[in-house]
Amino acid sequence: MAFVLRRLGFYIAAFFVAATINFILPRLMPGNPIDIMFAQSQTTIPPEARAALIETFGFATGPLHEQYFSYLKSVFTGDFGYSIRFYPQTVNERLGYALPWTLLLAGCATVLAFAIGTLMGIFAAWKRGGAFDAIITPASLALQAIPPVVIAIVALFVFGVALRWLPTGYAFNPSLDPGFTWTYISSVFVHGLMPVISLMIVFVGGYLVTMRNNMIGQLGEDHVIMGLAKGLSERRVKFNYAARNALLPSVTSLGLTLGAILGGSLVTEVVFNYPGLGQTLYIGIVTRDYPLIQGQLLIMTLAILTANLIVDLAYVLLDPRLRRA
Repeated sequence: MAFVLRRLGFYIAAFFVAATINFILPRLMPGNPIDIMFAQSQTTIPPEARAALIETFGFATGPLHEQYFSYLKSVFTGDFGYSIRFYPQTVNERLGYALPWTLLLAGCATVLAFAIGTLMGIFAAWKRGGAFDAIITPASLALQAIPPVVIAIVALFVFGVALRWLPTGYAFNPSLDPGFTWTYISSVFVHGLMPVISLMIVFVGGYLVTMRNNMIGQLGEDHVIMGLAKGLSERRVKFNYAARNALLPSVTSLGLTLGAILGGSLVTEVVFNYPGLGQTLYIGIVTRDYPLIQGQLLIMTLAILTANLIVDLAYVLLDPRLRRA
């Protein structure tokens, strides 16, 4: 319990630091969202109308410390006001629409990358030096070095434009009404196939290499040698003796790479015009939509901190030494 409370206190402090950075960053960006909105439409408004718009969108115009306390109030009440780009939608409504799509995209890509990479790493380490290890390990390292935007653009061109096997954008066919129907669900599956696979390819190599290295380190341990000497089956020694202990660093890596997954999701969503949080954040940055940017970054911060807290708790469950300590 002491370990859990220490980690919880650390993540609460980290959230306050991230929230403060989240407040400062948009205000360092050049331009004013109200002025940009009317500059894009090539119209002008009188000063009193501009002041009314500033009040409508909830922009604090006082000293910086007053703006900061007003911002903290909105953080803890969950009221980020109206979105400038998607007005009259509120920030919560817009993010509430985009969040499930990002969870679907990043969640599927993460689970697939972790499962496939971990299994391939186990087999590559068990038969290290063999043909499978000689091919799959360098290939995974090469894929890991390729930026997500390159994978996404190549997949879009090959399978969407050249071969026309898969749709080139959006989350489903716009002509369909959302609902729990086979037509709609199949459309979501087909439209999400290319973004999920392109995002998964980028991260599967990291899990594979991590698991392979950890597994090789475990194969020389006494408990693995003893298991083989006792005549236990190869499968049992491989998974119950070696892979279980080698999995601990990979579980930690799973939480640490969540931020990279969300960053890759942003690029992938922009390339495929996928209506998730990444696409929403991109639109918010381009239009200087401060409330939308702040709400989006807070969601990403909470997601990363929560994932790392879950990883810490999972580490306690997987490693009995932490519980005894």
